[in-house]
Formats: sequence, structure tokens, C-alpha cells
Amino acid sequence: MPLALLLAIIFLASFILTMVGLGGGLIFSPLFVLLKYPVTTAVSASLFLNGIAAFSASINYFRKRMVDIKTGLPLLIASTLCAPLGAMLTTRINIDLFIAILALVIFLAAIRMLFSKKIEAEAMDIGHVRRIIGGGGIGVIIGLMAGLLGIGGGVFIVPLLIYLLKVPTKTAAATSIFIVVFSSFSGFIAHISLADTDWKFILMAAIFSFTGGQLGSKIMAEKLKGRTVRQIFGIVLLIFVAKLVQRVI
Repeated sequence: MPLALLLAIIFLASFILTMVGLGGGLIFSPLFVLLKYPVTTAVSASLFLNGIAAFSASINYFRKRMVDIKTGLPLLIASTLCAPLGAMLTTRINIDLFIAILALVIFLAAIRMLFSKKIEAEAMDIGHVRRIIGGGGIGVIIGLMAGLLGIGGGVFIVPLLIYLLKVPTKTAAATSIFIVVFSSFSGFIAHISLADTDWKFILMAAIFSFTGGQLGSKIMAEKLKGRTVRQIFGIVLLIFVAKLVQRVI
């Protein structure tokens, strides 16, 4: 794939996904795997760019006071601590099993993009115990999946914040992005100790990821992305799933 096209995809993925509380890893990880990067290299590059996009978006969300630190902190701590454990599993897992798990996660994300309706949860005081136990439990799973697959975990964080912890939609998306920063970089640090990193490429790509995150978060701060864009993106994810399955078969 030409470098210019790859950088354009990285920009667009960061732009679109930061609008819904994700960081770009849902595109980066399968893309790098399909380009036949070694798995640990693909995951580490995905986590780094995912973290950059999320950090970029978080700047705007903090300025707008959209991040719920109190609710997100237990999840942030647990996911940050567990992401390196997921990273260690990447080197031990069979490549076909890795691709199958990645394809399943992306398939579930695609179904959510295609068929989920716009949800608004009412802000509720759910109590400290539920917040800590619920957030910590979610964080463990998110951290393991983020470190293993290189996706950051936002695809799971947003619906769980809305349904389990009763966080309003926009706040859930902004809080998810903030958490993804830490889980992504935590997993990335673990991965670079396990495999070589193409610093020249990822630092160049980081510029496009950061820019996409800035633009996407500014749009989301005013209005969540429309259903049409969400459906188009869901179809793109299904194409990635088909390609991943084809590679395994």
C-alpha cells in the first residue's frame, strides 16, 4: 500500500472514531495485520497511534468539561494496569487465533455501528461502590483486550458506561477517549519491550492521527456523528472482518 494512502486512512480513522469515543485502533490493528506486519509490531503501532488520536481528542473534551473523571478513574486504573498483561499474551497466542479474536471484536463493533440507535442515558448518582466495582471490573477486561488486540478498548467502554454506569452519551464518549489514552500507551510500552518498533513510520503517522483526533473531537463536542456516517463505517469494518477471515481460511 502506498505510504500516502496509508497515512490518509490513519487520518480518516482517527477523525471518525474520536467522534464516538474510540481512538482508531479498530482500523489500525486489522489494517496493519492485513498488510502483514508481524503481530506484535502491528499491535504496538496500533496502540501508539490509537493513544495519540485519543490524547488529541481528550484535549478538546477537557476544555469542554465533558470528561467524567470520578466515574472513569476506577476504569482507567484497572485498564492501564491490565493492558501490559494483554500485551504479553500477544506473543504467546497462535496467529490464527489472534486474527479470529480480532475479527470477532471488529464484527461486534460493526454490528453496533450499523444497528444501534442513538442512546441518551439520564445522569444518575449510582453510588461509590457500584462505580468502583463496575468501573474496575470493566477496566480489567478492557485492558486485557486493548493490550492483546491493539484496539484501545473504546468500543466496549462507551456502551458499558452508558448501560451499566448510567453515563450520558456524550460524556461516555469523551470519558472513553480519556481512558483509551492510558490503556493504549500502557499496552504500547509493554509491546515495545517485546518487539522492534518502526519509529520513523509511527512518528510520521502520529501527526495524521493527532490531526484527525483534533478535528473529530471538535465536531463531536457540538454534535455526535450522524447515522449515515456510522452505517458507512460499519460496512467498512465488515469488509475488514471478511479480509481477516479470508486470511485465516
